[in-house]
Amino acid sequence: MDKIGIISLGCPRNLVDSEVMIGLLKKEGYRIVDEVADSDIAIVNTCAFIKDATDESLDTIFGLIDLKKKKKIRHIIVAGCLTQRYREALKDELKEIDGFIGTGDLMNIDFIINSIKDRPFVVSKEPKFIYDERCERDLITPGHFVYIKIQEGCGNRCSYCVIPDLRGDLRSRPVESIKNEIISLSRGREMSELNIIGQDTTLYGKDLYKAKSTARLLREIAALGKAKWIRLLYTHPAHWTDELIATIIEERSICRYIDLPIQHINDSMLKKMNRKTTSKSICSLIEKLRKRIPGLAIRSTVIVGFPGETEEHFRELLDFIKKVRFERLGTFIYSNEEGAPSYAFKDQIPEDIKNERLDRIMRLQQDISREYNKAFLGKTLEVLVDEKDDKGVFMGRTEFDAPSVDGGVFLKGKDLKVGSFVRAKIVDTLEYDLVGEVA
Repeated sequence: MDKIGIISLGCPRNLVDSEVMIGLLKKEGYRIVDEVADSDIAIVNTCAFIKDATDESLDTIFGLIDLKKKKKIRHIIVAGCLTQRYREALKDELKEIDGFIGTGDLMNIDFIINSIKDRPFVVSKEPKFIYDERCERDLITPGHFVYIKIQEGCGNRCSYCVIPDLRGDLRSRPVESIKNEIISLSRGREMSELNIIGQDTTLYGKDLYKAKSTARLLREIAALGKAKWIRLLYTHPAHWTDELIATIIEERSICRYIDLPIQHINDSMLKKMNRKTTSKSICSLIEKLRKRIPGLAIRSTVIVGFPGETEEHFRELLDFIKKVRFERLGTFIYSNEEGAPSYAFKDQIPEDIKNERLDRIMRLQQDISREYNKAFLGKTLEVLVDEKDDKGVFMGRTEFDAPSVDGGVFLKGKDLKVGSFVRAKIVDTLEYDLVGEVA
């Protein structure tokens, strides 16, 4: 059997797709290797959400083409969002690629490999596939934390976003399927954290059960008792319910961490973005969340440089961030994506102004984050031990830090076990990270 090397780019939702492909290929008898240069066939699962992601995907592909020319690998397969988005154009322009597979066709990866000499192209125009508990995932994450994708696609149609074109409309998995997957993944492994993901997890079940069902799902996952932490990611401010808030309060295994991308706070910007929310409703929701959930950390994201964003609009956003003081904040420069409704909008913002606005927000958030972290000095926190680096330093996370996107805790201690929870006294604070001494 051929040796397969897989590179997974993009978000955790894409990573789950890569894990599904790896599980399927292992089941078929293929040997998966860690280094692509050691493989016979290289698969790159691409991202094409924004220009930076597309550029990274293309750079990775060209790197693989170079390895192929040097005869270090024999074949290259391009999978995922880039293939889905550019379809025939990609096939015509990249003659060195031996196979293409779209986001809705992952279960055909074995066919692609078996037909590699014919340069197969399997890309459904309307992706409909969503994996379930019968798919044998092989985890890329360390194993003590896993991602559980509860839905595929999106029905929000934000004006700047091409996800519906890449992933299709909203498709929720049944509750029982999700529970069965968690039970299956927990066999033979101690799971410390379940990260619940989807394009908009607050809209989970709307298609399947004709009602928002995130609260019900979280309660049933918590009842399984398979992980100490359950983290809900990718929520939408327009779709929160009182039932969901109550569930987070009552189920202590659900992290007091809320991922709440607002994208902007100016009403005219929100309307042009088609966010289906307003400044008033966002402020009301944040106030309610902080009032009802003690010790809450909110992570948000905002977009700067959206078409038509004036200096006045931007200052409104800057003042809002200064007032609300998000515990965690990511900022993105608007990427003008062909195929998205906003691509045709007038009043596109020059790149130098976008970059200047990004810098102003990040400097503000650095100060907010630094002050937030200082409040933990001298306190003892529960920390999940994530990894040990080459120098023997352990790194962990608090309940208020999601993997890969937030800061962490440098741990001073001996014989710590990755995947375990420890009590650590915070002895120093950095801009985004903490330093803890294990008792």
